[in-house]
Amino acid sequence: MKYAIIGYPVEHSLSPKMHEAGFKAAGLPATYDRITVQPTQLAESIGYLKNNGYDGWNVTYPLKEKIIPYMDVLTSEAQRIGAVNTVKVQNGRLVGHNTDGGGFIQALLSKGFVFEGKEVVILGAGGAAKAIAAALASLQVKMLILNRSEEKAVILARKVNMLGGNAASGILAPGRWLGVVDLLIQTTSIGMKGEVYTIDLQGLNPSAWAVDLIYYPAVTDFMAQTGACGCRSMNGLDMLLFQGILAWEFWLEQKAPLDIMRKALQEKLGDNRGAE
Repeated sequence: MKYAIIGYPVEHSLSPKMHEAGFKAAGLPATYDRITVQPTQLAESIGYLKNNGYDGWNVTYPLKEKIIPYMDVLTSEAQRIGAVNTVKVQNGRLVGHNTDGGGFIQALLSKGFVFEGKEVVILGAGGAAKAIAAALASLQVKMLILNRSEEKAVILARKVNMLGGNAASGILAPGRWLGVVDLLIQTTSIGMKGEVYTIDLQGLNPSAWAVDLIYYPAVTDFMAQTGACGCRSMNGLDMLLFQGILAWEFWLEQKAPLDIMRKALQEKLGDNRGAE
């Protein structure tokens, strides 16, 4: 069995370590490769993957939306989100799926967060925000989506409402939301290179949970600021783990060895200080 992650860049992806640990624990003769694919190479690369016997692959930036036309079938989750992060080859057909939103939900549930009735603020309206917002649409939460380009936030909020959720939108800036938010989700790339977070978070509800989807560095400036406000702050490592668990189970149709895959991720992140 052969699996891979495709996208650009993928050199420092932690997914191979996580999945290979899972394969080994399950006694499966499977491999997991990193394959650099830029958008202009997508059609050629999909042909390569099919012709070389890959059973499935993960899809990362910037290909999650661009790969959709190449799929033979989309799962309901991929259709809801409008993006694919996991592909399975089934009877010669490409089945596109998305585990990003589900991975985020599972990560929070595993920590004891209760979604029902909560005020959720999503910072950013890119691919990760779309997946999370679509997943949250089926839960009883009130969402506010804030983005530098308000137009993108408006479009995403409209989509959430069409999916049966409850979402409003606005410009990425401080506001009264700071005092009432229960779950604050940072989905932008700000902080990935150690930058200071640009939004003033003064007045943030100290009982809120704050999640930065970045997992390297392990503590971003956003996390430091929210932690200083008294919030429970988390990075994106658990989301990475759980989206990987869901992909693994989608491919193999068996329960993934969660603890072993988590340990492999933690060890790799500790060793690979250049991880992205």
